Amino acid sequence: MEIKEKFLNKKRIYSGKIINLDVEQVQLPNQRVAHREVVHHHGAVGILAIVQQRLLLVEQWREPLRQRTLEIPAGKIDPGETDPHAVAIRELNEETGLQADKLIKWGGFFSTPGFSDEYLTLFYAPQVQAVSQKRPLDEDEFLNIKYLTWEQVQQQIQAGTICDAKTLLAVQIWQNHLLQGSRS
Repeated sequence: MEIKEKFLNKKRIYSGKIINLDVEQVQLPNQRVAHREVVHHHGAVGILAIVQQRLLLVEQWREPLRQRTLEIPAGKIDPGETDPHAVAIRELNEETGLQADKLIKWGGFFSTPGFSDEYLTLFYAPQVQAVSQKRPLDEDEFLNIKYLTWEQVQQQIQAGTICDAKTLLAVQIWQNHLLQGSRS
């Protein structure tokens, strides 16, 4: 059975700084018409960095969750930006005051494909050092830098403080590719 939906039209409901929201009308494989609420996002990057066997994280308040979280450094791709690598360099500098001589692209993923087209590209920074000139944070951004051991990361996952997909994926990469390699 063909499962592809046919796009018919859309109506923009909201245009914002970070997202746009459209209601799209589609024709289903059974020929019925349905509506899809779609969040459009310019995309984002995340950076996995291990410093002296500790995961580099930023602590911040996430209003949609109404809690503080611990996440890998990350940020959105601004309109007009086309190079996720350059965005990762900028975000690492802005959020942590660090820079990486080399960033390795691990891959990427759609964060919530059921209602959003946000694509996040994940990078690994094998080595980081302080920058000579730190870029300022966004005016509405307040962060604390944290370095957690593997055991502390596991505790924060259990506590629900590390709870977002990009950071949980980075933790899996740390375990599967980096920790196991150092144990061999």
